[in-house]
Amino acid sequence: MNGSMTALAADPYNMIITGVGGQGNVLASRLLGNMLMAQGLNITIGETFGASQRGGSVMSHLRASTFNDLSPQIPKGRAHLIVSLEPTEALRVLKDYGSEQVHVLCNMRPIHAIAVISGEAQYPEAEQLKGWITDLSHTAWFLNATETAMEMGNPIFTNIILVGALSATGVLPLDRDIFEATITRMVPSDKIAKNLEAFDRGKELIES
Repeated sequence: MNGSMTALAADPYNMIITGVGGQGNVLASRLLGNMLMAQGLNITIGETFGASQRGGSVMSHLRASTFNDLSPQIPKGRAHLIVSLEPTEALRVLKDYGSEQVHVLCNMRPIHAIAVISGEAQYPEAEQLKGWITDLSHTAWFLNATETAMEMGNPIFTNIILVGALSATGVLPLDRDIFEATITRMVPSDKIAKNLEAFDRGKELIES
């Protein structure tokens, strides 16, 4: 911690990172938590898993505050920010935790459940999903983070691209210097440059 408290739009500020197993959801939540802690904020993280195996729903609750006494679970209807690695997961979380104030940053790459793959259910069209998510949120940003990560050579960077995109929305104090200092502590030295590139590519998706 550097001791400099950072202003939040609300205190506590409640964030949910959601996706499915294997998308890097947990790493993204810990990265965001470390970036905010570096600015003097207290962070509580709670993780819930709809299914522990790869492909099941994964949701991390992050609560940032200038004080310490926080439950790790965000009360229903009290999220200020939802970052989703998969669009139907954004809807699922919005249903329970959304409010009129909630911001949503959503990766539009679909992951089909078994029922969709087997033909028992139909996955919604992208424009339908965007409309529903927009209707349930104060502000929504949609981006194709997975495609950008694949252009970089590996979909594993999807979560870092989303963190970079989140920094460009301005809803949280997440600048590049803080990201670089934090990721340098979290990954081997030969991985830093590629993570910085992913962060910058995410910013560009919002700013372009």
